[in-house]
Amino acid sequence: MVFTFYLNAQPVTVDVPPDITLLALLREHLGLTGTKCGCGVGECGACSIILDGEVVNSCLVLAPQVAGRSLLTIEGFSGVDGGPGDLQQAFIDAGAVQCGFCTPGMILAAAAVLAKHPHPTRREIADGLAGNLCRCTGYQQIIEAVQLAARRRTEVAEPSEQAVPDAESRTWKN
Repeated sequence: MVFTFYLNAQPVTVDVPPDITLLALLREHLGLTGTKCGCGVGECGACSIILDGEVVNSCLVLAPQVAGRSLLTIEGFSGVDGGPGDLQQAFIDAGAVQCGFCTPGMILAAAAVLAKHPHPTRREIADGLAGNLCRCTGYQQIIEAVQLAARRRTEVAEPSEQAVPDAESRTWKN
């Protein structure tokens, strides 16, 4: 079956069997191995992607169901310099990565939380991450990473005070 969809903001046309899962399409046909195969039955969240703004388990979606739609995988996240994006950096800084297996799915779920709740409560974060299992961190660091990313985004978005010259000392003050 031939169809086109948007993958990480780029149009992609594929020709695959109609019964292939989106997870298999991403990993086996497109070489995007950041999306992990954990359980294969939608329980662990390791295969989480964002489809038209919503987090979904790619192991439960047939590939042809994404025809004409927009899909975001972990490979679509990066900073402007090609390094880690702000959310990925917050996970690193908060120690929210252990073995790393769940990390791509967690980051995508966290991105969806922050899209809906720019200043999320702990409960909103926990609820948004509920479909993603982590056996290493105990979730504390993951929640802290999402909070850190939210704080950093707020700091960047808020204009700082304009620096003005101090007439007495001819130095700049904020």
